[in-house]
Amino acid sequence: MTTQNDKPVFTAADLAGFDPAVDLGAPGAFPFTRGIQPTMYRGRPWTMRQYAGFATAAESNSRYRYLLSQGVSGLSVAFDLPTQIGYDSDHPLAAGEVGRVGVAIDSVEDMAVLFDSIPLQSVSTSMTINATAIILLSLYVAVAKRQGAPLSSLSGTIQNDVLKEYVARGTYIYPPRASLRIITDIFAFCEQEIPKWNTISISGYHIREAGSTAVQEVAFTLANAVAYVQAAVDTGLDVNSFGQRLSFFFNAHNNFLEEVAKFRAARRMWARIMKERFGATNMKALQLRFHTQTAGSTLTAQQSDNNVIRVTMQALAAVLGGTQSLHCNGRDEALALPTEASATLALRTQQVILHESGVADIVDPLGGSYAIEAMTSEIEAQATALLAEIDAQGGTLTAIENGVIQRMIQDSAYTAQQSIDAGESIVVGVNKYVTKEKIRPEVFRVDPVIEREQADRVRAVRAGRSQTDTQAALGAVEFAARNGGNLVPPIIAAVEKHATLGEVADTMRRAFGEHRES
Repeated sequence: MTTQNDKPVFTAADLAGFDPAVDLGAPGAFPFTRGIQPTMYRGRPWTMRQYAGFATAAESNSRYRYLLSQGVSGLSVAFDLPTQIGYDSDHPLAAGEVGRVGVAIDSVEDMAVLFDSIPLQSVSTSMTINATAIILLSLYVAVAKRQGAPLSSLSGTIQNDVLKEYVARGTYIYPPRASLRIITDIFAFCEQEIPKWNTISISGYHIREAGSTAVQEVAFTLANAVAYVQAAVDTGLDVNSFGQRLSFFFNAHNNFLEEVAKFRAARRMWARIMKERFGATNMKALQLRFHTQTAGSTLTAQQSDNNVIRVTMQALAAVLGGTQSLHCNGRDEALALPTEASATLALRTQQVILHESGVADIVDPLGGSYAIEAMTSEIEAQATALLAEIDAQGGTLTAIENGVIQRMIQDSAYTAQQSIDAGESIVVGVNKYVTKEKIRPEVFRVDPVIEREQADRVRAVRAGRSQTDTQAALGAVEFAARNGGNLVPPIIAAVEKHATLGEVADTMRRAFGEHRES
């Protein structure tokens, strides 16, 4: 499924049946096609986040403090693979992965170092974490309590979107239905205790990175969102309340106009879904608020400076599409984690767009364009048809368990790669305008010694605690997992007693089991 990108000219005839009053509306008004705020960036610029995290908590803390000093307005934490899938740094399965693609967090002591000298009550923190999101949130709360920050003052987001892990990324632990229970526990806890916290960031980013089309990215993201909302409603939560704290996470890909239209279509679709399917009446619960990251899968190791241009176009598409938060990738990320210089240039890209381009001075400046409005409507129509197909399969969970969504993404990825291999889709510097490069850019490397040091740290935490207190706290986590109590309070208590991330994850593994892909 694609939009009409081969159409050379759009006219009023392409908007047959389009009713501006119904389908477009005003900025800040239902169905929010033109943005969720009447004044958009004139009233409040998007949050500039730079996704960062590597090696140890101390090294990542240094990078965060540097980024904050350079004008970043919100932190975005990357965790290493062992942390993402619930293993401590001294676990045999963590070997070779500690601190590689993000920061290693094993205990509340690591979390305290990660945010040392960063006041959590005044900094918004986004954590890209899913299967272990409930544990990382609990660690964050424990550190906030140490700092004396009221929980009601905390703002930020946990990704907490496990369904997309089964179809696009793979860092799941528990079976899908157990994962939904964990997610709704987080919804309920945060609604009462951390009202400014975004409890989930429903991610189309990884779906697109896995090879989906723009239409599939919208459809499968909203299908997952429908499953989360339904699960929360089924537990008795009020859609008008928890719906205000839902957030989304989209990819900004290369096809500029299609991407602008995609963001507008997703916003309009979600408003209608929440109103018509779930009966939401609170305007904030109808709004699709989203973070955007430029497309990592479009970055090339060849002629890596070309990535600066790609990222700039993608970031501009996100801004013109009305994003609330943005991360720009570094030019060297096809080779390694970004260097400090690359991360700074990525941040400067956002700052130039905001302060020098003029696009932030006009709300939805492309609104009313024949091409943009036609593409927006077409993406909505095709994505709505895909959603109906998923419903016909028995809903999102059933479609995931049967592999339906996975196969669709894999087919699209295969088709796209075939087009590149055949030279039909041009990737500058890869299959056209190729040069022989002799100079390799400087890349960031993680010192392998940090794995041993991090393993020693987690062993020291275990050795220095009260084993009786820790085991009793872990027993309370298992009791809640098996008997239906909200899991967040006992997990907070456990990490405060120095239970490690791996121990808490293993406790829930015993209660819920582990997912195995069929």
